Amino acid sequence: MQTCTHLDQIKDVEPSAEGCEECLQTGDTWVHLRECLSCGHVGCCDSSKNRHATKHYHATEHPIVRSFQPGEDWIWCYVDEVVMEPRR
Repeated sequence: MQTCTHLDQIKDVEPSAEGCEECLQTGDTWVHLRECLSCGHVGCCDSSKNRHATKHYHATEHPIVRSFQPGEDWIWCYVDEVVMEPRR
Protein backbone atom coordinates (compact mmCIF):
# COMPACT_ATOMS: atom_id res chain seq x y z
CA MET A 1 0.00 0.00 0.00
CA GLN A 2 1.43 3.34 -1.09
CA THR A 3 1.51 6.16 1.46
CA CYS A 4 1.91 9.91 1.30
CA THR A 5 5.20 11.36 2.48
CA HIS A 6 3.94 14.96 2.51
CA LEU A 7 1.44 14.98 5.38
CA ASP A 8 3.75 17.30 7.32
CA GLN A 9 2.98 20.01 4.74
CA ILE A 10 -0.73 20.19 5.61
CA LYS A 11 -1.65 23.52 7.17
CA ASP A 12 -4.79 24.93 8.75
CA VAL A 13 -6.06 26.92 5.75
CA GLU A 14 -9.07 29.02 4.83
CA PRO A 15 -10.59 28.51 1.36
CA SER A 16 -9.63 31.28 -1.05
CA ALA A 17 -13.07 31.32 -2.70
CA GLU A 18 -16.47 29.60 -2.72
CA GLY A 19 -15.71 28.26 -6.22
CA CYS A 20 -12.72 27.87 -8.52
CA GLU A 21 -10.76 31.08 -8.06
CA GLU A 22 -9.65 31.38 -11.70
CA CYS A 23 -12.99 30.27 -13.22
CA LEU A 24 -14.84 32.83 -11.10
CA GLN A 25 -12.51 35.55 -12.44
CA THR A 26 -13.08 34.55 -16.07
CA GLY A 27 -16.76 33.61 -15.78
CA ASP A 28 -16.05 29.97 -16.67
CA THR A 29 -17.59 26.80 -15.19
CA TRP A 30 -16.20 23.78 -13.38
CA VAL A 31 -17.20 20.20 -12.49
CA HIS A 32 -15.74 19.65 -8.98
CA LEU A 33 -13.52 21.67 -6.66
CA ARG A 34 -10.27 20.97 -4.77
CA GLU A 35 -8.73 22.99 -1.92
CA CYS A 36 -4.96 23.21 -1.53
CA LEU A 37 -3.96 22.19 2.00
CA SER A 38 -0.82 24.33 1.88
CA CYS A 39 -2.43 27.70 1.09
CA GLY A 40 -6.21 27.33 0.72
CA HIS A 41 -6.39 27.93 -3.05
CA VAL A 42 -9.65 26.56 -4.46
CA GLY A 43 -9.36 25.25 -8.01
CA CYS A 44 -11.32 23.04 -10.37
CA CYS A 45 -10.59 19.32 -10.73
CA ASP A 46 -9.11 17.45 -13.70
CA SER A 47 -12.62 16.57 -14.94
CA SER A 48 -13.11 20.31 -15.47
CA LYS A 49 -11.86 21.77 -18.73
CA ASN A 50 -9.41 24.21 -17.07
CA ARG A 51 -7.90 21.89 -14.42
CA HIS A 52 -6.92 24.81 -12.19
CA ALA A 53 -6.19 22.69 -9.09
CA THR A 54 -3.53 20.70 -10.95
CA LYS A 55 -2.17 23.88 -12.57
CA HIS A 56 -1.85 25.34 -9.06
CA TYR A 57 0.13 22.28 -7.97
CA HIS A 58 2.52 22.59 -10.94
CA ALA A 59 3.00 26.33 -10.32
CA THR A 60 3.53 26.07 -6.54
CA GLU A 61 4.53 22.45 -5.82
CA HIS A 62 1.94 22.39 -3.00
CA PRO A 63 1.46 18.60 -2.85
CA ILE A 64 -1.89 17.94 -1.14
CA VAL A 65 -5.48 18.92 -1.92
CA ARG A 66 -8.78 17.91 -0.42
CA SER A 67 -12.13 17.63 -2.08
CA PHE A 68 -14.07 20.86 -1.68
CA GLN A 69 -17.33 19.09 -2.52
CA PRO A 70 -20.08 18.85 0.12
CA GLY A 71 -20.11 15.40 1.72
CA GLU A 72 -16.62 14.44 0.50
CA ASP A 73 -13.64 14.45 2.85
CA TRP A 74 -10.82 12.63 1.03
CA ILE A 75 -7.39 14.11 0.31
CA TRP A 76 -5.05 13.57 -2.65
CA CYS A 77 -1.26 13.81 -2.84
CA TYR A 78 -0.09 14.84 -6.31
CA VAL A 79 3.49 13.74 -5.66
CA ASP A 80 2.80 10.26 -4.29
CA GLU A 81 -0.41 9.86 -6.35
CA VAL A 82 -2.42 8.46 -3.45
CA VAL A 83 -5.92 9.12 -2.12
CA MET A 84 -6.29 9.16 1.66
CA GLU A 85 -8.91 9.63 4.32
CA PRO A 86 -8.37 12.87 6.23
CA ARG A 87 -6.47 12.98 9.49
CA ARG A 88 -8.84 13.32 12.39
